[in-house]
Amino acid sequence: MIASCVTISLVEEARGGPFVFWDDLVGGCRQAKELGFDAVEVFAPGPAVFDDPEFKQTLNDLDLRLAAAGTGAGWVIHKLQLCSPVPEERAVASRFVRSMIDAAGPYGAPAIIGSMQGRHGDRTDRASALAYLSDALHELGDYAAQYGVPLIFEPLNRYETDLLRTIVDGVQFLDAMETGNVRLLADLFHMNIEEADPAAAIRSGGRHIGHIHFVDSNRRAAGMGHTDFGPIAEAIREIGYEGYLSAEALPLPDPVAAARQTMKTFSRYFA
Repeated sequence: MIASCVTISLVEEARGGPFVFWDDLVGGCRQAKELGFDAVEVFAPGPAVFDDPEFKQTLNDLDLRLAAAGTGAGWVIHKLQLCSPVPEERAVASRFVRSMIDAAGPYGAPAIIGSMQGRHGDRTDRASALAYLSDALHELGDYAAQYGVPLIFEPLNRYETDLLRTIVDGVQFLDAMETGNVRLLADLFHMNIEEADPAAAIRSGGRHIGHIHFVDSNRRAAGMGHTDFGPIAEAIREIGYEGYLSAEALPLPDPVAAARQTMKTFSRYFA
């Protein structure tokens, strides 16, 4: 079953970023349920958030699920990246991701590697950066397996990374790895920039796709930009995807309006 999801950010350093609800985790969960969502995706400053008894009780009371936990605070707050040329820095980054896996895993939810993948630059070349990233994803994917969840890796657009930008890039990268427990995040905003045909890209991703960010071309809620969702929805169904479509979108014109617009588009194509 394809399920709906909405994002909640608790990271002050990411203020202005593409998250629908902000600051109030329990309140965001209640709004999500009231608006018809099946789950929430949480962008948290660290793992302690997921140990909150009130959060656990709220999910249980509302019959709401945790779809995924973002790890981007590792970059936004601590400037950690998995492809750092410094071994000690890579080790700290991996420990942060493991802590998020340990926090989300008991909920049956995966951790997402997005901005923490990093980029190559003055301190390292592209080949070395990709090798460091591959080693990290291999280790962390295997680590996540103890919870029966994959590790989710997100190709980003050219303005956010210089490593892996397209779904095909991601598939080829995962196919070369020994672990089979890493899946791709297909983010429709990044794909609008990097893919010639987002629907075809989703088909090429196939079984490798483990999470989808359901957002429009301008990073506003689905239906508030120029994305043609018909072919994309058809491709999502064609690959047999049964995960979440998560609204990682700007809270415009306001959070509730963005959430409602997301549900309107979700219902149109996936009711």
